[in-house]
Amino acid sequence: MASAADEDLNNELKKQAAARMQRAQDPLERMRLAILARGGQTGIKRFARAFRIMDDDRSRSLSKSEFFKGLRDFGVTLNEGEAENLFRMFDRDGSGSIIFDELIAHIRPPMSEARKRLVHEAFNKLDTSKDNVVTPDDLEGIYNFNQNPKFKSGEWTKKRCFYEWLKKFDDGQTKDFGSIEITFDEFLNYYSGISASIDSDAYFDLMMRNSWKL
Repeated sequence: MASAADEDLNNELKKQAAARMQRAQDPLERMRLAILARGGQTGIKRFARAFRIMDDDRSRSLSKSEFFKGLRDFGVTLNEGEAENLFRMFDRDGSGSIIFDELIAHIRPPMSEARKRLVHEAFNKLDTSKDNVVTPDDLEGIYNFNQNPKFKSGEWTKKRCFYEWLKKFDDGQTKDFGSIEITFDEFLNYYSGISASIDSDAYFDLMMRNSWKL
């Protein structure tokens, strides 16, 4: 559960993004700010999840109509010309579809290389099997589940605790309890939202090192 301080920080991010969105002229920046204004620190993750749900054939790509529908459903207000220009920007090969991962890379709030290195270091610490995904098995000896109230009450097993903790990073690729796995891109999407709410590089550095014992 988020602390009151975390909630305040998240609400401030939403407020600032909404205000900046009113002044922004660039459609891509307005799209990014609209996502942050709606979802705050988890905006990019929620946006990614919403678009993945529309990818019924698991092609990891979006047609123009799917892209436009996704923008409307998520509350991103752009005129037809702006949406069309964004689609052409993302559709680099002119195929008439957008590669999903490239779309997310475009809209992810910018992070300095120093911040990205810290996020990568934290991911590598979690990925104990070194297979480039984090699963519940990787959390053995890293995540202390013993103090989880639902584990203490017997409602959740150890594996369920691991699963529920990993869900906060999941952008919708994994759906069932037994097979959840988090990629670095999902991990980065999560922290890009956190990063957008923290102006100070020094504070972000301190937060990551304290959180992950780096």
